[in-house]
Amino acid sequence: MLPGQILLNNLLYDTGQLAIPGDKVDEEQLLAPSHWDIAFIRWFMFLFGPISSLFDFATFGLMLFVFTAAPGEFRAGWFIESIATQTLIFFAIRSRRVPFLCSRPSAGLLWASLGVVVLGIYLPLSPVGAILGFDPLPLPFFLALLAMTAVYLVLVEFAKSWFFSRPAQGQPVAHGRGRAHHIHRRSARFSVAAPLNSP
Repeated sequence: MLPGQILLNNLLYDTGQLAIPGDKVDEEQLLAPSHWDIAFIRWFMFLFGPISSLFDFATFGLMLFVFTAAPGEFRAGWFIESIATQTLIFFAIRSRRVPFLCSRPSAGLLWASLGVVVLGIYLPLSPVGAILGFDPLPLPFFLALLAMTAVYLVLVEFAKSWFFSRPAQGQPVAHGRGRAHHIHRRSARFSVAAPLNSP
């Protein structure tokens, strides 16, 4: 994609994500405070990053070898695939549950995301598409895109199920903190590590 197309893609995606603060949260995520876990983030990236790249390469192959796309068509196809997958995949990774069936997002996030996808598909086909550097795409591309996006979301769901089924990624557990914990916490600043010497 051209630099302006990449910036437009990022602008559309980020605009849709502005609705995240109003999203609903699964009950189990409220059992205990969340903490940064770099190891968790690293393994999450190692698993889901290549899956995303795999479908980018599949889109490249589809555009080059099946549709023999011209540069403007290639950019339009990649633009649409990118905005659709990165927006819709958010619903899969926002929860450990199955999206929409077991974990429903807020209406604001849902409509904002769908609006971004619709706008991302419309722009390359609109009168301003040529100004943005896009060429119209054939109808079979959209059918292939629909099939690829469905496969992508299903594959991510299977990967997510495996990832969170590992013992190291178990559900957060609420830790009970009784009276003794609160007394120790409040008295810690007045305590010393070594025992006091008797006179």
